[in-house]
Amino acid sequence: MEAVPRMPMIWLDLKEAGEFPFNSAVKKGAVNVSRDFEGCSTLRKYFGQLHYLQSRIPMGAEQEAAVPVAWTEIFSGKTVTHEDIKYEQAAILYNLGALHSMLGAMDKRVAEEGMKVSCTHFQCAAGAFTYLRDHFPHSYSVDMSHQILNLNINLMLGQAQECLLEKSMLDNRKSFLVARISAQVVDYYKEACRALENSETASLLGKIQKDWKKLVQMKIYYFAAVAHLHMGKQAEEQQKFGERVIYFQSALDKLNEAIKLAKGQPETVQEALRFTMDVIGGKYNSAKKDNDFIYHEAVPALDTLQSVKGAPLVKALPVNPTDPAVTGPDIFAKLVPMAAHEASSLYSEEKAKLLRDMMAKIEAKNEVLDQFMDSMQLDPDSVDNLDMYNHIPPVLMEKCAALSVRPDTVKNLVQSMQVLSGVFTDVEASLKEIRDLLEEDEAQERKLQELLGKAPAAQGSPPASPGLAEVSRECSKYLELHEKASFTNTELHKAMNLHIGNLRLLSGPLEQVRATLPSPSLTEDDKQVLQNLKRILAKVQEMRDQRMSLEQQLREMIQKDDITSSLVTTDRSEMKKLFEEQLKKYDQIKVYMEQNLAAQENVLKALTDANVKYAAVRKVLAEVEHKWNTTVQTLVASYEAYEDLMKKSQEGKDFYTDLEAKATKLLEKARAACEAAEATRQQLLEKELKKQPPPRPTAPKPALQKRPLELDPSAGPDPTEVPPLA
Repeated sequence: MEAVPRMPMIWLDLKEAGEFPFNSAVKKGAVNVSRDFEGCSTLRKYFGQLHYLQSRIPMGAEQEAAVPVAWTEIFSGKTVTHEDIKYEQAAILYNLGALHSMLGAMDKRVAEEGMKVSCTHFQCAAGAFTYLRDHFPHSYSVDMSHQILNLNINLMLGQAQECLLEKSMLDNRKSFLVARISAQVVDYYKEACRALENSETASLLGKIQKDWKKLVQMKIYYFAAVAHLHMGKQAEEQQKFGERVIYFQSALDKLNEAIKLAKGQPETVQEALRFTMDVIGGKYNSAKKDNDFIYHEAVPALDTLQSVKGAPLVKALPVNPTDPAVTGPDIFAKLVPMAAHEASSLYSEEKAKLLRDMMAKIEAKNEVLDQFMDSMQLDPDSVDNLDMYNHIPPVLMEKCAALSVRPDTVKNLVQSMQVLSGVFTDVEASLKEIRDLLEEDEAQERKLQELLGKAPAAQGSPPASPGLAEVSRECSKYLELHEKASFTNTELHKAMNLHIGNLRLLSGPLEQVRATLPSPSLTEDDKQVLQNLKRILAKVQEMRDQRMSLEQQLREMIQKDDITSSLVTTDRSEMKKLFEEQLKKYDQIKVYMEQNLAAQENVLKALTDANVKYAAVRKVLAEVEHKWNTTVQTLVASYEAYEDLMKKSQEGKDFYTDLEAKATKLLEKARAACEAAEATRQQLLEKELKKQPPPRPTAPKPALQKRPLELDPSAGPDPTEVPPLA
């Protein structure tokens, strides 16, 4: 059947235009269009520009700028005039459908490409007539009445389906599919035939009604025969030989009816019928003979078999009067009516309301999330800080590197403190000697006073000698300075002892430094708990990031969403519908956002459970981290204290060196003063002894018998010798 000659198609004449005070060049180009695809494009552009015009200027029926529009009615040839720009649009749309029908019928449809092109033209024609029927009044003229437009739509869809049937047979599609496609052709043509049989439609069409009706009725029987032919083929494939016979017989009967109705039709129709008769007749005779002599299956009645349901695979291709790819740029773009601005403001408020509603939900969820995370005190960046224990921190590495180029750091510090200790000891010895000299002098002075019978001076009173008094004052001052410096020196040594070990550590191998730093010891279960917490925290962050991204996308979409150009070309009655359609573009992102917000409850519940298990691990990690930080800070503090220790050590050395020099001088001065004071005391003692009277003579006592040692006169005191003070 793929080689069957093609049936003729019905096409419509174009309407002729009268006067319309619009751009003459544009109007002329739209009326006298070429009978090709460029002509269709011209009509679409003109139709679109008219749509832009009528949306800006009140040129509709009974409006201020309405002008007369005249077009010739197809069937009667009369000129029909209306003061309504929509009449001009309707006529152009009718001509667009008619031109597509003409172009679809022109092709012979022998090649595959021709079938596709014709099918598309007929679908475009159906789309034009459908838009005309649904969006314009039916009272403009007879050829644009509701009945005529329905007839045209069904004719065009039937012919488009017929082209698809031809393509399916050419491609050797499955028999059942071809049968369903053919059955749908029959359904479309039956609808068209019902319209043609309507008395009102018949009166409107005139003579052309009979021609169309005969052709359509013939095609109904013809394509019904084709459908049953392919149902018979399917029965043959399924080895249902009785069904095959009845389907082929039915196909033959319907084809005979088509032949009866084909009288007076063109030769192409007769050729197609003869070709099909050869195919169906041959199929029927062969099937009947095989069943009678071989298979002997019962032949069922046709009405007992399931009817073939049509498969509508074509549709009316929609017309979009505002598609810039079709209409070209809007030549009235700068004319924006105040109503369009007002409508744009209303649409902006709808967008703002949408954003407010969404932001209220987002902020409520964010507040809950923030409060929850604050209460958890879980920082995703530090919850798992195990890696830091595997490395020496950079701040400590910096100190180790600095000490590595100064290998004598510890040695210098120790030597400095040793020197300081030596000077300190020397000063302390000098001051002690001075203090001892002063105390000795004071004791000698007290003995002298006792010998002289005078009341001794109070202990601790200044020496009588001016020189010694000055030495005492200087000594007291130096002792006070030494005592204060001694405390500082002690603290300095304590600090030295505290930091010297750390400095030795920092100067040593890095492995030793690393080993000194504490590190946690976790079980496998602890690590699993930690990993689970990290995973859920990552989910929380992912949820936050996605929420922020969706919010940003929504704001950008709303900011860029400007439908003013669409509002200009939309009737006020359609504004609400347009708003609803335009706001649908936000449905997808709203769904994503709602899913994100709804997921928060489950994520936080999982985080709560994970945090409970993490509590023990967290305590261990916190303790180790505290020890780690303390150790690092201590080591860093030791490094930073080095320069201060060296500075203070040098200051101490300078201080004690100066104090030592002063103490040495004072010691010499003290010695000299003490010697002078001693000499003075000896003089006073000698002088005092000279003032005493000589001793009175006494009679000798009887001598006792004594031992020789006792009679030694050398053992007696010499009355002329001065007793020592000490």
